[in-house]
Amino acid sequence: MNSTRRVAIVTGAAGGIGAAVAKRLARDGMAVGIVDLAEADCAGTVEAIRSTGGTATAVAADIADETAVTRAVAEVSAALGPPTVLVNNAGFNRTATITELTVAQWDAVVGVNLRAPFLFTRLVAPSMIEAGWGRIVNLSSISAHGTAGRSDYASAKAGILGFTKSLALELGPHGVTANAIAPGFVVSGMTRATARGLSRDFAEHQRIAAESIPVRRVGQPEDIAHTAAYLVHPDAGFVNGQVVYVAGGPVSTGT
Repeated sequence: MNSTRRVAIVTGAAGGIGAAVAKRLARDGMAVGIVDLAEADCAGTVEAIRSTGGTATAVAADIADETAVTRAVAEVSAALGPPTVLVNNAGFNRTATITELTVAQWDAVVGVNLRAPFLFTRLVAPSMIEAGWGRIVNLSSISAHGTAGRSDYASAKAGILGFTKSLALELGPHGVTANAIAPGFVVSGMTRATARGLSRDFAEHQRIAAESIPVRRVGQPEDIAHTAAYLVHPDAGFVNGQVVYVAGGPVSTGT
């Protein structure tokens, strides 16, 4: 491995936004550790990166489990080197009203969306501090401002905002920045699942969503990847503790 090549970890990178981010970072010259629940699911992303001359390795992990995360970070570090870029992308949601939502469902959603970024960041931050340089990008959502039927997901994504800003204050003096991306409607497994839940054709679901977006289109995974690529670039060193809404227009915060 080129000793000057930066090493990145991207969670939830088997497909969707995570895969797009991983491919973009590899295109920008980074070696990428792709972490997802099953290593076999990461094969497509790894092959896409390697086929264009990039470097990638896949690691399977239940990212809400501390032991699994510790092992995953160790495996990426052994294969590629100490990571100085971390994109906490993995996430999922469940639709249930507060009277229907179970404790197990709450714990599962918060575990992947909020606990996992904490676990990864806690383990990766020391290598960033030692290097005197690092970039952390956490995926939040416009749902952080409240979504009916998804209080667990909204709470976790709102927690990401406070987590990110706290990291920015703590790690900034060490040359490490932390920022959040809050996507709007992006073509993904989540939005496909929402369409299914509404018994709606996905193309029609996108058309309806686009009508309420000022740019009159829905987002693509690459839209998020472009933003992540900027935030992890050395030139973005004065951008710290920010929330970038990638939603096709202004987002109301309710304030």
